[in-house]
Amino acid sequence: MNHQSVAFKNTQFPFPPHLHYSTPIPSRVLFPFSLHPNKTITKSPYSAFSCRGFHTPLLNHPSCSFHSSNATKPAAVKTVDVATLGNLCVDIVLNVPKLPPPSPDSRKAFMEQLSSSPPDKQYWEAGGNCNMAIAAARLGLKCVAIGHVGNEIYGKFLEDLLQAEGIGMVGMSEETDVLNAPSSSYETLLCWVLVDPLQKHCFCSRADFSKEPAFSWMNTLSEEVKRAIKRSRILFCNGYDFDELSPHMIISAVEYAVEVGTSVFFDPGPCGKSLLSGTAEEQKALKHFLRMSDVLLLTSDEAESLTGLVDPILAGQELLRKGNRTKWVVVKMGPKGSILITKSGITCASAFKVKIMDTVGCGDSFVAAIAYGFIHNIPLVTTLAFANAVGAATAMGCGAGRNVATLKQVVELMETPDLNEDDKFWNELLREHLDSQEVTFLSKMVLNGSNGRMKHVTLQKVVSELLPKLKSSQLEGTLSS
Repeated sequence: MNHQSVAFKNTQFPFPPHLHYSTPIPSRVLFPFSLHPNKTITKSPYSAFSCRGFHTPLLNHPSCSFHSSNATKPAAVKTVDVATLGNLCVDIVLNVPKLPPPSPDSRKAFMEQLSSSPPDKQYWEAGGNCNMAIAAARLGLKCVAIGHVGNEIYGKFLEDLLQAEGIGMVGMSEETDVLNAPSSSYETLLCWVLVDPLQKHCFCSRADFSKEPAFSWMNTLSEEVKRAIKRSRILFCNGYDFDELSPHMIISAVEYAVEVGTSVFFDPGPCGKSLLSGTAEEQKALKHFLRMSDVLLLTSDEAESLTGLVDPILAGQELLRKGNRTKWVVVKMGPKGSILITKSGITCASAFKVKIMDTVGCGDSFVAAIAYGFIHNIPLVTTLAFANAVGAATAMGCGAGRNVATLKQVVELMETPDLNEDDKFWNELLREHLDSQEVTFLSKMVLNGSNGRMKHVTLQKVVSELLPKLKSSQLEGTLSS
């Protein structure tokens, strides 16, 4: 599970009376914008899909051409910037007097007890890939969340939340899937984030207690899902997708994205290490991701786990070498900053110096900004600096979901920027790479002279180029603030 936490609040027991769930709806297609410019979606009582429309003002985005030389079909018209695949869940953060015992049976019993009476909505927050979608939408990207939620109070909560953020939603299940699925396995995935008086955490989800993915009953990609992927410039996937979807479904989505010229972004997360030693199907799907993704995003620890190489640059170059389509490997270095590796060079940017309140959601915000730079063809060093800024702005808040950074917060940070430079760290890391490839480095100020093939770009230059565009977008009302 993608265990995301939010601001901790004291909850009152007992919870409100149990709310009864209604009959599941086979599928939902919800858009604040249309995938079919000249087509009206209608709902039939005999249809396998239940389509509920809503109206949200369209975002005014600059037109972006996109082409993938690896696509086997003519490129489709791309009306959506980012589609996220799966991993739609609700995080419920509760303070409890005592964490449940570590045994699986005890944890499961505790979770079922909590689930019997839903707590107040003030303890609910969007989790999983909702974080990335919200962060991207707040940067002005048109987003669609592809996934499954049940037709109960939690599913309605996510639908309403995504709608409020201007994010479309496409349900993954079809009528034949639902007929073969137990009713409980059709419900929205929940992650119970339990916090004791000492601020120790415990995470519980039904995905933790099953060897099968939570939605293993899904068999095929629906036509609506294919249409959403085809209309998107980027399909974002992460390792937590394996908690919900079968490897077969995940591979099908990636293969279809490649076929229709949609770029694949993949962030394996901490699941990457377990997938390496997982089932044969999981290992196959992971290798497929690493070969077919256009952009790989991972921490230095995750890069080491996947390659066996401690040096994050060497690890990134190894992933590039093994990838059939890989253009960028982005390595997140935490408070040190980030690195973007291509076949032609290395780009590095130190992190912004901020007062950190909560790191939850920072990685998702960072990925959203990388997607922004990729789509708009922004210079690599500017893209990295922007991503670091968006991640830092989220870290200054508390929690993920609706608590990720707004554009206003990002602009405020970039108006008075400061870098957390660590010259010793970067010099040691880059020393062995200066003779082999050009290195671009984000610096506070211009340095005299040249160090091998090191190219310095000042923070002032990056901010002066990027900030007017962001402020202009703010004034035009195209970004959420």
